[in-house]
Amino acid sequence: MASASTFLSHPNPHANDVFSSAICQFKSCSFASQSTLFGSKIASKSLSLHTATTRPGRPEPACASDSEPISASHSHQTFDVLIIGAGIIGLTIARQFLIGSDLSVAVIDKSVPCSGATGAGQGYIWMAHKTPGSDLWDFGLRSQRLWEDLAESLSEQGLDPLQLLGWKKTGSLLVGRTPEESDMLKGRVKLLCEAGLRAEYLSAIDLLVKEPELMVDKDTGAAFLPDDCQLNARRAVEFLEKGNRHYSSKGRYAEFYNDRVISLLRSGGSGEVEAIKTSRNILHTESEVVLDVPVKPRKGHLLVLENLNSFQLNHGLMEVGYVDHQTAIPLPNISTSGLLDHDGQTLSVSMTATMDTAGNIVLGSSRQFAGFCTELEESIISCIWDRAGEFFPKLREKSLSDFSKSREVRVGLRPYMPDGKPVIGPVPGLANVFLATGHEGGGLSMALGTAEMLADMVIGNPEKVNSAPFAVHGRC
Repeated sequence: MASASTFLSHPNPHANDVFSSAICQFKSCSFASQSTLFGSKIASKSLSLHTATTRPGRPEPACASDSEPISASHSHQTFDVLIIGAGIIGLTIARQFLIGSDLSVAVIDKSVPCSGATGAGQGYIWMAHKTPGSDLWDFGLRSQRLWEDLAESLSEQGLDPLQLLGWKKTGSLLVGRTPEESDMLKGRVKLLCEAGLRAEYLSAIDLLVKEPELMVDKDTGAAFLPDDCQLNARRAVEFLEKGNRHYSSKGRYAEFYNDRVISLLRSGGSGEVEAIKTSRNILHTESEVVLDVPVKPRKGHLLVLENLNSFQLNHGLMEVGYVDHQTAIPLPNISTSGLLDHDGQTLSVSMTATMDTAGNIVLGSSRQFAGFCTELEESIISCIWDRAGEFFPKLREKSLSDFSKSREVRVGLRPYMPDGKPVIGPVPGLANVFLATGHEGGGLSMALGTAEMLADMVIGNPEKVNSAPFAVHGRC
C-alpha cells in the first residue's frame, strides 16, 4: 500500500508522528532530526535554527531536572544540530552529539517526550527474536551492548540502573507450542550460540520450572536468552533529558517542545538546508526539494495490569509468532492470531508478556494499519487478553472487566518501513540532511546504536556497524 505524500511546506498535523530522525548539517555543523514525517515528503533544504520570533504564552519545555534547558523564548539562537522529534531516538542522538563532540544541539517536537511510540512501548532489549546474519543482527547486537555498557557505567559510579533506567537483566523466552516451532527454536538456539550469545533450548519440563504460570504440554519448548534485558522507557527518557540538560548552561543544548515543525528551509545560494519553519517560529523560505519516505504509522496496543499480586513472571516472554509479527499481513499459523477489525483492516496479535519495575504485568501486542488513529479499541484489548489467556491459565480466572479500575492501555504509532529495516543516513543530494526513522517496534532497543551510527556519519568517525543496509538511497 503506497504511503500518502504531502509537501512539508504546508502544515502537516502528523509531521512529528512518523519521522524518527532527520539530521541536517550547516557549514561545519550538523542537523539531526529524530522526527520522520510519516509517509510524507520532506522539504529537503539545509537547517540552522534561528528563532526569530516566538509567540507570547508559548508553553515552556517540560523539565525533569534542576538543569533548565534553553527555551524558545530566547530569540536568535543558532545550533549546529537540530533534532526533530523528542522520542527515544531523538534524545539519544542528542546525547551522542553532546558527549561525543563540541557541537550545539536543539531538540524540537510538536509535543513532549513519551507522548508517541516511545511512551507506548514495552521496554524490551531482546535478541531472542532477531536472526544472526540478518541486516539487523550486528546493529541490534551493537545497540544492546551499548545499553549494557551504559547500565554498567552507572553501577560503577555508584548509581542504580534500575532506578534511573528501569534496567533489569530478566532474560527472555521465545515460546513455541508445536513440534514445528520447537524444531525451529532448536535451530535458532544453535545459530544464536554460534553467533556468540548465551542461549539454551528449554523443553516443556525445564520451561515450567522457569515460568510456573505458563501452560505447557509435551510439544511446548522455548529459546532462553539469559542476558536479554528490559528497561522503562519513561525513566530512560528522563535520564537522557537530565543528562542533555547539563549542557544547556554551556549554551550547547535547548529544547523546543510543543512546537510543530512545518518545513525545512533551504538556502538559495548553497542549496543547503539552513533553517526550519515551526508553528511558533517564523522563518522565510525559498525553493524546495521533496523526498518521499515510505514510512507508515503502524498502530499498536499494550495492556498493563496493575496490582496483579497473584501472578508472577520471572522473565520476558514472547511467542514464536512475534518473529513474523513484523510483516504487514499475519501469517496463517497457530502462533499468530490474525483477523480483520471492524474497518476491514488487517490486525495481528501475538502474545508478549513482561513485568515492569512497579510489578505490573504488561501484555501485548497488536499491530494494524489504521492511519494516524490513536483511539483505544476495546475489541483489540480483548484479543490481547484472550491470546494471553491461552498461555497463562491463571489469567482466565478473571474477566477483563475485573480490571476496569486497575489497568492502563498504551496506544502508539510505530514508524513502519516495508522492508522491516530503519532508514539511517544522508539524504542523496543534500549533504547536511540525514534521516533516522522506520524502527517500527524496535526504537528503544536500537536507539543507542542509531545514535552512534548517525553521529559517526556526521562527525566522520569510523563505522562500528555497516550502515549500508539502512541507507536512504534506493529505499526512499
